[in-house]
Amino acid sequence: MVLKNPETCDLESIEVQKSEELSKLISSNAAVVTTDRFNTTKVNEDVLTRTSATLTPPPKYHQHEEYMGPKIWRRIVKNWPTISQPLAILLIVLVLWTISYSILPQYSHPESTIMRIIFLFVGAQISGIIVTFIKLPDMLGMLFFGVLYTNVGLADFSGFGGLEAFLREMALVNIMLLAGLGLDLQAFKKLWFMILRLTLVPTIVEVAIIAVLAYFLLSMPWLWGLLLGLVVTAVSPNVVVTVMLKLKEEKLGMNKGIHTLIYAMTTCNDVVSIFVFGVILGVVFSTGSLTEQLLQGPVGIGIGIVFGFLYGLTMVVLPSKRSKYRDGLRFVLTVLGGCVAVIGSKAIGYPSAGALGCTMVSFVAGVGWKRENPSNDNLPVAQTLDLLWKFLKPISFSLIGKEVRFSVLDGKLVGYGLLLILVGSLFRLGGSYISTLGGGLTRKERAYITISGIPKATVQAALGPIALDLARSLNSTEEIHSLANNVLIISVLAIIFTAPLGAILMLRLAPICLEKQQEDEETSPTPPQLTTVPSTITLNINEHNGIGIGGGFAVGTKKMISHS
Repeated sequence: MVLKNPETCDLESIEVQKSEELSKLISSNAAVVTTDRFNTTKVNEDVLTRTSATLTPPPKYHQHEEYMGPKIWRRIVKNWPTISQPLAILLIVLVLWTISYSILPQYSHPESTIMRIIFLFVGAQISGIIVTFIKLPDMLGMLFFGVLYTNVGLADFSGFGGLEAFLREMALVNIMLLAGLGLDLQAFKKLWFMILRLTLVPTIVEVAIIAVLAYFLLSMPWLWGLLLGLVVTAVSPNVVVTVMLKLKEEKLGMNKGIHTLIYAMTTCNDVVSIFVFGVILGVVFSTGSLTEQLLQGPVGIGIGIVFGFLYGLTMVVLPSKRSKYRDGLRFVLTVLGGCVAVIGSKAIGYPSAGALGCTMVSFVAGVGWKRENPSNDNLPVAQTLDLLWKFLKPISFSLIGKEVRFSVLDGKLVGYGLLLILVGSLFRLGGSYISTLGGGLTRKERAYITISGIPKATVQAALGPIALDLARSLNSTEEIHSLANNVLIISVLAIIFTAPLGAILMLRLAPICLEKQQEDEETSPTPPQLTTVPSTITLNINEHNGIGIGGGFAVGTKKMISHS
């Protein structure tokens, strides 16, 4: 039995031509054609592949043509997907200001304190866009704008100290919620020992050496030295994720799970650093007895775990996975839960419970959502949290830059601070390299995982000013203010010097240290038909719509074609 002559059908000429090409290809491969009552057609895989390639219509237009304008415009066109996002945020701010000026003009006047805060945010966003043109992280532009803003006398936000502290806490909540959602339970089960080593060993080594140097060089008490070390040791998820996405596009380091390992190491490092920071902070500012100070940590751990676990379980049930507005409600409940954990823990006198409770909320909820739908069901919430970070990032970095005043900056503090960062980073590199032993990785791959712990930015911007805010709110002594200011200044130095250096090293050394995944190593989804009938693929042919391969066009009746 042969295919019905397509010329007898009332079809367009293009469909006739495609039908004839299909018939020739089938004949050249000695395909035997049979027809059954169900009009089902099967074609050999090789025939289908070549037929699909032959019948693909030529593109009508040349796609992705390179723009040949001035150099600056070529760069803008090339980076437009990245640039357009902060520009959209600026447009949102402009529209909101227009609305507020119409309703509350007394608060929207350019000379009001509220508007000066908004100008700080807008300027930081623009500065972040500008520095990306010279291949630097946008957070550096935001930080430098904050430094400039305060040193020209525009950063007087008197009466709005509570708003500043709240915005910084919101940045911390956002970071911890994303960290909790980013914890992959399955990956941790497979690589738990190496992740544990890469989290604890470098962190302990770096914090210890910074605390020792701070004690002898800056005369900082041991607890304040540990506080400083915990701020500096946290790795920037913003820089690391940005670099990893770039490497994923280039298919570097994809074949040994190096990306998963670096993601997990970064997340766990931040969780441990922020949690222990909260414990030490609670002890430093505790006004109770020695017993209460000793119980500050354990009690805070218990409160954070219990609250996060119970609230996370509640979000698995509420709202239902079949609810129409499920993702939006989950996002709102997640953010509110994180705010309650961080702000509520301070209200009850156990600030160490905040960071852990916040992380537990999103981690427990994320695990429950993935079990309901294994296809990464927490992705919508994570994407919305990432969008929220686009607004909070310029606020966070510009506010920490605002605290740097050249008039009171101590040259000795800057010099010793840079020394602390350099020596701490070197010790961290050594601890990280030792921790990668026994993982079946080459020396170059181990070295690359080691340098991925260099960039510091996001967590430092969130944690750096917390001690100073707390000292101001408690009307602490001048000595406490000075120690808290030291922590903030060294945090700024860590961002300025390690964020660009870490990003550049990770990008430049990736082609040298990591293997590129070959095309034949990539895993592609197998068609469902091949699991039951490996030698054939079903081809549907519709009476009136032309020859269709994978939902395309079809002609004639439905036939069964099998390879003899």
